[in-house]
Amino acid sequence: MTANCSSSSACPANTSEEELLVGLRAPGNLEVVFTVLTAVMMGLLMFSLGCSVELQKLWSHIRRPWGIAVGLLCQFGLMPLIAYLLAISFSLKPVHAIAVLIMGCCPGGTISNIFTFWVDGDMDLSISMTTCSTVAALGMMPLCLYLYTLSWNLEQHLTLPYQNIGISLVCLTVPVALGIYVNYKCPKQSKKILKVGAIVGGILFLVVAVAGMLLARASWDPDITLLTISFIFPLIGHVMGFLLAFLTHQSWQRCRTISLETGAQNIQMCITMLQLSFSAKQLVQMLSFPLSYGLFQLLHGILIVAAYKLYKEILKNKHRKRNPGCAEGSISPKETSTFLELSEEVAVTRPSEPMDSHTALEPSGRISSCAQ
Repeated sequence: MTANCSSSSACPANTSEEELLVGLRAPGNLEVVFTVLTAVMMGLLMFSLGCSVELQKLWSHIRRPWGIAVGLLCQFGLMPLIAYLLAISFSLKPVHAIAVLIMGCCPGGTISNIFTFWVDGDMDLSISMTTCSTVAALGMMPLCLYLYTLSWNLEQHLTLPYQNIGISLVCLTVPVALGIYVNYKCPKQSKKILKVGAIVGGILFLVVAVAGMLLARASWDPDITLLTISFIFPLIGHVMGFLLAFLTHQSWQRCRTISLETGAQNIQMCITMLQLSFSAKQLVQMLSFPLSYGLFQLLHGILIVAAYKLYKEILKNKHRKRNPGCAEGSISPKETSTFLELSEEVAVTRPSEPMDSHTALEPSGRISSCAQ
């Protein structure tokens, strides 16, 4: 599989090779520190999120992998197709089209796990999907890239970041396994770790995102078409993932989870593959897309979480009006969002009954009454 744009008139940059290399690489020591801090941050974050995983629920997802199967279909069926259609629809230059397609073929990113936690999603399914998509990427990335580039007459081999995929797996599975163990042995302490880790993790993601963009600021290409695609691409992924989960009769909790997992891609893996496969002159036109995609997927996730929290607050207020005798703080957040959730046993064992999997549309019967 190949992709060479060096002979295209769209590829040559106006700056020199030396200037490009300086712009695309941070100073050595700073780059090492940034990489180490990012790895440590991800490890601690996944450890805290692993504290939310219950072995019984995790085993149920593995034993009856309906949700995981739908998620993988979204990840390696919908996202590469959306990327290809966007590249064709916007008539992108070859060097830009390849960047968009590689992003669409990447597995899910860990940022989706944080957003899933904040929208009361299925954390067991979220972490299972992230792990399975990363493993599946070993075969699905080259397959998808091969199929969608058959008609593009490409000439230079794309180098798949197998080492990066392996590191991602280790950084994902080991901390999560430790978190699961802590949750099994010390469930009370694990809840505190989870809450602190989710807050700190969200803040650190913002810091890392801003720092990464500052370090790579020289590689930004102010192409309005690429910015438009990077804005709508994750949004389309979220919407299509939710719709596919809904059409396959997943519970509302799983629909939210699969939606977030679909739109959130592994940005670092995309950047690594671009750096391994293309020259500095080509990179200066390509790296701006994964960077802007990462920025917009972070923005979309924050807006989704904010909208969900606002919706929960509206439900709490409605419940208080129906039950004026309730104390101000007596309604738990889980009670206000109960109508969005469904027993996972029903969702797993009876996927062909749409009315059962969405009966939660009646909130009044699912919210417990307040203690008088």
